[in-house]
Amino acid sequence: MRTSASTRRKLISVAAVSAALFTAATTVAVAQEPAPREAAVPTAQTEAAPGATAERLIVGYKSGAAEAKSNKAAETDAAAKGKEAGEDLDFQRRLGSGAALVDLGEKLTKADVADIVAEYQADPQVAYVVPDRLNKPLATPNDTEYTKQWDLFETTAGMNVPGAWDVATGSGVTVAVIDTGYVSHSDLGANIVAGYDFISDTAVSNDGNGRDSNPADTGDWTTDGQCSTDWTATTSSWHGTHVAGTIAAVTNNSKGVAGIAYGAKVSPLRVLGQCGGYDSDIIDAITWASGGTVSGVPANTNVAKVINMSLGGGGACSTATQSAINAAVNRGTAVVVAAGNSNANAANYSPASCNNVISVAAADRQGNRSYYSNFGSVVDIAAPGGETNSVTANGILSTLNSGTQGPSSESYEYYQGTSMAAPHVAGLAALMKSANASLTPAQIESAIKTNSRTLPGTCSGGCGAGLADAAKTVQAVSGSSGGSTGGTTFTSSGALSVPDNGSAVESSITVSGRSGNAPSALQVGVDITHTYRGDLVIDLVAPDGSTYRLKAASSSDSADNVSTTYTVNASSETANGTWKLRVQDTAAQDTGRLNSWKLTF
Repeated sequence: MRTSASTRRKLISVAAVSAALFTAATTVAVAQEPAPREAAVPTAQTEAAPGATAERLIVGYKSGAAEAKSNKAAETDAAAKGKEAGEDLDFQRRLGSGAALVDLGEKLTKADVADIVAEYQADPQVAYVVPDRLNKPLATPNDTEYTKQWDLFETTAGMNVPGAWDVATGSGVTVAVIDTGYVSHSDLGANIVAGYDFISDTAVSNDGNGRDSNPADTGDWTTDGQCSTDWTATTSSWHGTHVAGTIAAVTNNSKGVAGIAYGAKVSPLRVLGQCGGYDSDIIDAITWASGGTVSGVPANTNVAKVINMSLGGGGACSTATQSAINAAVNRGTAVVVAAGNSNANAANYSPASCNNVISVAAADRQGNRSYYSNFGSVVDIAAPGGETNSVTANGILSTLNSGTQGPSSESYEYYQGTSMAAPHVAGLAALMKSANASLTPAQIESAIKTNSRTLPGTCSGGCGAGLADAAKTVQAVSGSSGGSTGGTTFTSSGALSVPDNGSAVESSITVSGRSGNAPSALQVGVDITHTYRGDLVIDLVAPDGSTYRLKAASSSDSADNVSTTYTVNASSETANGTWKLRVQDTAAQDTGRLNSWKLTF
């Protein structure tokens, strides 16, 4: 008498093994009770790919078996074994090798598949039974200069990018590169989509006109004294093209370099020309890139889900720039920025010090903070930025142009800088959005930090959460094993006016799907526009009515706006329920608006 599938499941010793893509395990074990000899079912024999339950089996019968020659016999055998295992099996077809392909249906668990595999293994007429496994293209690209891109693959301080390509390549995502524009390059052009030239001042643009739809980089070379009295002449940098190549150079085309998110598209937005670029142009570019409206500029047909800004200047983030970034993030666009190259505290540089951005420091090939990289508490993450001062090949290789003034022939060059580190993270963000389109900017930032690894070298001053790890992060957000998505974010919908010297207003967020209590470090992100924030009192109200003071009124705080994240110990509160943000203006003459707020658990 044969035992049932559920009974045999208790008798079978299941050996958990890890197997390469083309390796099938054949480990067996014997039941302890007197019974027919049962085959163990390793994990590898129940999976179509690591973590994915098989939906088909390939069954090889011994040459003398009827099922080896007759499709009808194989079909009858599949039905019988399915009935024995409590599942509906379906013979699909005969393979060229003579084996039978058997469909298992959908939504079976690994235990269900194990029962079916065990049925076949117990049949003396079956020579073998293996899952119909899913194969993928090998991740290592054939680009001729790929071996020089240590920043993508080296174990010490590379960003572990090839492991992410098995999950996503950036397909379906547009990255806006707010920079010097784009100079034609055959290893990048196929991934370039329409952008815009936002430079309004002809003294900066170097193209003879102001704003227009052509973001071509005409060169940012300068002459002695052009930008200041002590200015020394420079050649053209082609900076935006180098950044764009790191993000999305065409890959597997047997030439040049590989892009991190080579399935993504890049929209070049030109804001930097001779001597730099103005905040006003950059603000409009941020707005337009994320789908906002800019007067006199046609609507953007290539709205970006990721913005890269490898640029910056001295001084803390201005209210004007912060407002543009907040609006972009609220539209669902993640903003990645360079921490700066002054070997100083990034808090004193913009946009590195802005809220709601992913601020990126640079690491060298050994995993130390690069000697030039800014640092500090506003830095979120580190990524390869290289150092070329001693060994050129320790820099970041990407697409460029050989022209010293105007464009000439296309080329590849090693650069160093946080300008090179930021596009590594922007490319990672594009991979994440490609793997999971529902990710918010806050979730992208959280997952990058949560799944980073410890910086292999040293970082005096602070380099954020560590060194970004592309494979672990992309696997995490795609639902694969190996990482954590970090915090789950709940965001308010709709803005509220805050009346001058009036009653408090409340905005609600309903939290669901959580278990237990809220964390001891609940993140409360607040975006309020107000012309004298010292008037404001802000409280978080828990589902049971308990209140947590986030901000008190202060007659000495005359600055504009509240755009920050508060940390609250809410561990005594049940996570699920309706949370409220209560805002009150307690003095006359200034008005405001609660634009949005969010909770990150």
